[in-house]
This record gives sequence, structure tokens and C-alpha cells, in this order.
Amino acid sequence: MTDDDALSEQAKERLADVVRLQPTKNKELQEQWGLDSGSEVHQFLEGELKDYYYRDDNSLIRATAEAAELVDVEPGVEGGDDEDGGVPSVIRVPQLEAQVFEVVAGPDERSESVVSVLNKVREAFDVDPPVEDVRQALQSLRRKGAVEVIYRTVPTFRLTAPREEIDVEVSES
Repeated sequence: MTDDDALSEQAKERLADVVRLQPTKNKELQEQWGLDSGSEVHQFLEGELKDYYYRDDNSLIRATAEAAELVDVEPGVEGGDDEDGGVPSVIRVPQLEAQVFEVVAGPDERSESVVSVLNKVREAFDVDPPVEDVRQALQSLRRKGAVEVIYRTVPTFRLTAPREEIDVEVSES
């Protein structure tokens, strides 16, 4: 029996989510999988996917190399290790995250608030996402290493590297 046979169809689908969304956290997987709590996510990871994921130094969930091969899904981040200063070379993100990436302050500009980024998204793309969705997009980009947070009166954000150094690929979801 191969490892491929050992995973249920649901486990393979959820493993693909882990690969695609990494680095991620329980809350993001909870929303993706429609579960009621982060502890349900933890139970599933430990019970079904124990050999295919790990937590990095920041306690974020990442898939093993074997997991990516098993489900044949591109990881959400390429690069981003110590060799390139932690900045990813490619990120795969949903549409709103791509729009946020496009308008958020560059690495040499003054960081900006969530509301400032929201207003720039509205202006640039003629869309009106909820402020909480923009906040989540910024936090997801931060976890991927594309955006940094600067704490002033409120948390503010800017890119970690010039836009042209990171390729953004929009995912289906």
C-alpha cells in the first residue's frame, strides 16, 4: 500500500489546501474547510496529515515536499528562505490579495493603514471589499513574506521588496 492509497479523498483535498495556502494557520484552514474551531483543524492535521505537514519557527503550518508531490499542487510561496532574505520570488494568491499587493506602499514608502489600502483598492479596481477582507489579505501577504507590518498608532503595512521582485499568480479561489 503506497502513501497515496493511505489518504482518503477528503484528506488529499485538505492536504492540497495546506500546500496551496502555506504558510498558513489554523484559522485560515478552519475557514477553508468549514470547521467550527481551530482545535478541529489541529485534530484533522494530527490524525490524517501528520506525516505531511510541520510548523515553522513562527508556528505557521507548512506542507512537506512529499505533500506537494503527492497532491501535485503548486505551493503558495516559492523562495522566501534565508538565502533571499525571506522575500518570496513567487506567491499564489486570491484576486483580492493580488489587488492589495498591487496598491500597498512599496518598501521605501511610508507604511499605511488597512483603511488606506482599502481606499486604494477601491480606487484602483472599482471594487468595494469589506475592510476585514483587506485586513485578512494584508495579514496573509505578511505570512507569505511579501508584506511587513510596522506598528505605529495602528498597525501599518508595506511591501518587503520592490513589486517587480515578486511574481504574483492569482489562484482560482
